[in-house]
Amino acid sequence: MPRPPDPAAIAELKAAVGAGGWLESPADIAPYVEDFRKLYRGATPLVLLPRSLAEAATILAVCNRRAIAVVPQGGNTGYCGAATPDESGTQVVVAMQRMKRVREVDPENYSMIVEAGCTLRAAQDAAQAAGRLFPLSLGSEGTAQIGGNLATNAGGTAVLRYGMMRDLTLGLEVVLADGRVLPALQKLRKDNTGYDLKSLFIGSEGTLGLITAAALKLFPLPTDTATALVGVESPRQALALLLRLRDAFADQITSFELMPRLAVELTVRHIDGVANPLSEDDPWFVLVEIAAADGAGRASAQLTDALAAAAAEGGVRSALIASSLAQSDAIWKLRESVPAAQRLHGASLKHDLSVPISAVPRLIELGTALVERIAPDGQTIAYGHVGDGNLHFNVSQRAGADRDAFLARQPALEEAMFDLALRLGGSFSAEHGIGKLKAAEFARRADPVELGLMHDLKRVFDPKGILNPGKVLA
Repeated sequence: MPRPPDPAAIAELKAAVGAGGWLESPADIAPYVEDFRKLYRGATPLVLLPRSLAEAATILAVCNRRAIAVVPQGGNTGYCGAATPDESGTQVVVAMQRMKRVREVDPENYSMIVEAGCTLRAAQDAAQAAGRLFPLSLGSEGTAQIGGNLATNAGGTAVLRYGMMRDLTLGLEVVLADGRVLPALQKLRKDNTGYDLKSLFIGSEGTLGLITAAALKLFPLPTDTATALVGVESPRQALALLLRLRDAFADQITSFELMPRLAVELTVRHIDGVANPLSEDDPWFVLVEIAAADGAGRASAQLTDALAAAAAEGGVRSALIASSLAQSDAIWKLRESVPAAQRLHGASLKHDLSVPISAVPRLIELGTALVERIAPDGQTIAYGHVGDGNLHFNVSQRAGADRDAFLARQPALEEAMFDLALRLGGSFSAEHGIGKLKAAEFARRADPVELGLMHDLKRVFDPKGILNPGKVLA
């Protein structure tokens, strides 16, 4: 079992990273011991900031030998507390922000190699500078780091076309619990030499190893993009529109995001510079984006024609196709500001759910009924990546409702929503992971065979249990 680091261990860990490579004063470590949503606040005697693979390997070798628990941390933008130490003050944090190099961009191979501390935006920019696209896109991309994106198997707004982080990864460099290095940075699309070990670390939330670098897939830069905000009557109409557009555009559809009117109203109310360019009477809104790399300049006209045909059949109430980059950015700001608007509006109960795409309208219908029964002092805001079946089924506190009473609804509503998602063939953790927040629920709901295999893997990769204890596997 992990144990507190003694002064000799602290000195050895400081020596591993050298001057400027560690933090220990309360003021310096404060940002590293609280999660993004402020659900958890822990303690640590030391934050380590490795700047090389060798330093990262030495840290884990020392911690493993001395049985000291390690909490890997990237940009600390996660929603489930996976990168936060516990309250015991015995766990050291290993923050990856100094390992941020773009080691290589290979445009001919459509790949790049970046270190774990590289921010998502920096990776996007490096790819674009080489005439390529790295398509992962998140609201937190200026802060979120590639290592954290990998550890949580991040999704975002372009999963519909490009897949999640696992789909975008060719190879990984990982430091194992005992300090050994898995140098699996292959840039190959085809490699059937044994087990696909890299996939075990993607989505493992730092419980099996410390990711230090990744070989990532790149794609052609889109040269012709069209973005539209569309008003529809219901989630069922939104689904029908998605099917129509996929038939028309195939994999040129990069994003299909659903928002209820309430989400748009709150965003316009609370976020500066955000406006709704469509009718205030539209019950639901869809942000749709298509992109092509042929440079033909037909995307906007084609999307206009497709939406006009849908409107003629009663499937679209209103629509605005962006006529400039600024207008496209404004539409995206409306969508990406929903979480911030909810925080400014008041307390909220959050659920990160996924179901088969065909079941999304049923999830919203039945989930809303659950909210009305279990949390009548809240209002449903179900929004998100309907194109891949992932909804952020949130509930915002009604004006005048008692905050504490409202928040006390969380356990009962969460159990009911998780039951609903599973009954519809879905998952209660679509893209935010398990972390600390859902570990107990995962232990209760997971298939016993699946859960047993995960515990077996944990013992193989981390026999002393030093890697992110208490996360994922309770």
